[in-house]
Amino acid sequence: MLLRISKIILYDEPTVLEIQLEKLEKFLRDTFPIQIEIRDNFFRNLNDEIYKKIASTRIFDIKKPFQKHNASMEDILIEKENTDTSEKEEMALYDGIELHKIISEQIPKEENNIDILNIVFTNKLTCTFDENDFRYHARALIGSNPTIISTTGIIEAPAKPKQYYLDLMTDFSKEGIDTIKKKYEGEFLEYHDSRISEAIEGYLLQAIMYYETGEAFCTDKECRLYNAHWQKELISTQLKNKKFCDKHKEILKKLT
Repeated sequence: MLLRISKIILYDEPTVLEIQLEKLEKFLRDTFPIQIEIRDNFFRNLNDEIYKKIASTRIFDIKKPFQKHNASMEDILIEKENTDTSEKEEMALYDGIELHKIISEQIPKEENNIDILNIVFTNKLTCTFDENDFRYHARALIGSNPTIISTTGIIEAPAKPKQYYLDLMTDFSKEGIDTIKKKYEGEFLEYHDSRISEAIEGYLLQAIMYYETGEAFCTDKECRLYNAHWQKELISTQLKNKKFCDKHKEILKKLT
């Protein structure tokens, strides 16, 4: 089994300093025999028409399939300035599939080919619509090429402990929320968490293995390629164990 990727291009997200691209570059170089290139933020210096398209992918009803949003001048400005809305009360949600299409169209033709994997980091919360329960769900990873890794999705997509949400229902004041967060400190990733870069390593592995094998995630909860639905699982697979199941260990060995 030969690695078809010869190069990976990582696009930075400057609003999330915890990504630590140089550290991720070293991790990839140590894992795969391929060239790694770091680029500036993908969403910088696009034209207003592209920013308008990006703004139009926002979701306003999580219980309805994608409906194109008519972007206002304010929406376009938010995209142009790459405003981070992740910690705001009204967090913007984006249809990950639609956003992927727009990004793909902007990749230079000579770099939009099978042996170059483009990975775009973003603070935008990417979501996909699930036909099983007819609602949108937050996603940390939108696979294929280009790949989108949402830092906000890493924090928001895997659920926090059930008791955390029950505790929140008893006190919605700022003081109450701060107290509850302190109670569960360390049990889930938070914004500006120093562990984010380490967790991203796992998502990079998932993106590369998916692109190489066509297999989405692993069913083994102990494997680093497992799709964590809970923060507890994310912390276990990506921060504590950092292991592959026997099947993926063998695949990785053949690829590298």
